[in-house]
Amino acid sequence: IHHGIHSFDLACLAYPWVHRGLSRLFPDGLWQLPQQPGSHSIALTFDDGPHPDYTPRLLEVLARFDVKATFFVLGERAQRWPEVVAQMAAAGHQLALHGWQHRSFPSLSPSELRQSLWQTQEALATATGGIPESFWWVRPPNGLVWPQTVRQLQTWGYATVMWSVVPEDWLEPPIPVILERVLAQVQPGSLIVLHDGIYGGSQVADVTERLIPLLQAQTYNFVTLSEAGQQI
Repeated sequence: IHHGIHSFDLACLAYPWVHRGLSRLFPDGLWQLPQQPGSHSIALTFDDGPHPDYTPRLLEVLARFDVKATFFVLGERAQRWPEVVAQMAAAGHQLALHGWQHRSFPSLSPSELRQSLWQTQEALATATGGIPESFWWVRPPNGLVWPQTVRQLQTWGYATVMWSVVPEDWLEPPIPVILERVLAQVQPGSLIVLHDGIYGGSQVADVTERLIPLLQAQTYNFVTLSEAGQQI
């Protein structure tokens, strides 16, 4: 895969247009954090984990900067590495749902989708000593979802979380390219999507270590969905 200027243009130019179009089609999803006047809050979010090697390294970086993030985890992986999930929770990070496996929600029947989410909630509760119902933020894998699916999730008590900054880190372009893409798209309220799973995870700690100070230099501050949710 070519990671030069064409890939950069796709991420910086196409994704904001895609974001604007999809956010109109799916207005019930959370695309942007609510902002008070003068606020510069943004959310760092990580999909597809936990990973036994990549996630602990990422947690070390976040702890060093005292930044809290939101992790959209796969239930199957949470069940396999509960000690990593427990480490996330103990560090004060937000745990959220990405489904049991990385399967697009439109490919699942309503009963399969609900089972996928409930199993993931149970895996998180087992790993953290919490209750399944406390995990109710959901991000659809690949951002694929139908409007009726979002409404169905609402009736089950879930909140659908989408994205506003997608640097395509799962393709593993050079780290400076990922940083450029984020800085070109970020604005107050942004939901930044990175990955700590098999795809993109090998670089995620290094990306995050370089990205946080760049964003802090632009006066951004980091919040979890729970912290932002007090205004939703």
